[in-house]
Amino acid sequence: MNCDIADELRNAYVDGELDLITEVDLEKHIAACTDCTREIKALRDLRHSFADLSLRFEASAEIRDNVRSVLPSASHQPDQVGVRRTWVRWMPVFATSAALTLVIAFLVFRSGPSNDDLVANELVSDHVRSMMVNHLSDVTSTDQHTVKPWFDGKLDYAPPVTDLASQGFPLTGGRLDYAAGRPVAALVYQRKLHPINLFIFPTSDADSAPKVSSRQGFNVVHWTRQGMTFWAVSDLNLDELQQFAQLLGAH
Repeated sequence: MNCDIADELRNAYVDGELDLITEVDLEKHIAACTDCTREIKALRDLRHSFADLSLRFEASAEIRDNVRSVLPSASHQPDQVGVRRTWVRWMPVFATSAALTLVIAFLVFRSGPSNDDLVANELVSDHVRSMMVNHLSDVTSTDQHTVKPWFDGKLDYAPPVTDLASQGFPLTGGRLDYAAGRPVAALVYQRKLHPINLFIFPTSDADSAPKVSSRQGFNVVHWTRQGMTFWAVSDLNLDELQQFAQLLGAH
């Protein structure tokens, strides 16, 4: 893949509309191309800014009073000439309002899914890709004191690493991944034959209880705690994945 092809695929990639094979090919190119990496980050930043944008327009008291002044009341019925003159006088205002409504509708439509939906889709793709290319871990260890220091110098934050082997969810390793426009920590746990990817990165959001969703046949549990956001992704059944999230929240 070259930059010309990547340029045609960028918007669909950021919108989560590419098939998995094309997405993997594009990400290989992005990883080796600083220009395309910069363009993808700019598109993601733009999407995130629209997701947080308030598009509500509140008319001023003067505009409301002017509109009321030209509306007919029960005691005042203007003749046809007066009505025609009124419509001519206010036609530019109505045309501007209609244009503003169309622009707002377009921006709302373009804003698409919420930021959490976009991140969830991205992390499910990361989970699938890690299994397709047999790359679940960069550091393979069941010892949290080996996995946690491995991230030192590779990230600008220290992800919490918890061993849940005694509760039936052993830690098996960790790796670097990429999501929400930044490098993130991915811890790998196991439940019988089911791998669990736990993505962790900083957030400014307040603490929140676990929220569940399902995408492409995979279950997702998301919560925030102490300045970190946690995303658990697996084909494990939802009850056990929620149990995993509750155990982590208790530490």
